[in-house]
Amino acid sequence: MKKVAVIMGSDSDLPVVQGAISKLREFGVEVEAHVMSAHRTPEQAAAFSKNARENGFGVIIAAAGKAAHLAGVLAAHTTLPVIGIPIKSSTLDGLDALLATVQMPSGIPVATVAIDGAENAAILAVQMLSLSEPALAEKLDAMKRSMEEKVLAKDAALAEKLA
Repeated sequence: MKKVAVIMGSDSDLPVVQGAISKLREFGVEVEAHVMSAHRTPEQAAAFSKNARENGFGVIIAAAGKAAHLAGVLAAHTTLPVIGIPIKSSTLDGLDALLATVQMPSGIPVATVAIDGAENAAILAVQMLSLSEPALAEKLDAMKRSMEEKVLAKDAALAEKLA
């Protein structure tokens, strides 16, 4: 099974990114996490991305705040899917990171999740991997059934409470 790379622009992003790492591990997906900067270590980021497929990765998740160019820099150097997680910062509450991550030029797509949306980034990565891994598709189906059951149980509890 292909691995997922989780690249964060700063170690201060780890509290958010941990949600993606944990969710990927729940699905049994091997994760490798690194700190790389689009601005401070551009050569290392480019080299990682260029070699990601050969190194066994199937998807790259990139988390960054403020200028948030990391996902775009990684996407520019690979044909693997890149998922961006805009990280909330103290200046513009993550809107700057969201816009920098989602507004990519034609030919360099970055799938972008919500500000601090690490868990959804992981689920999207698993969905991508599930195209060639039926066992992951089964686990995703089970997750959806579990979510449905929880909502139905809450609905029944509410109906009972209000009766």
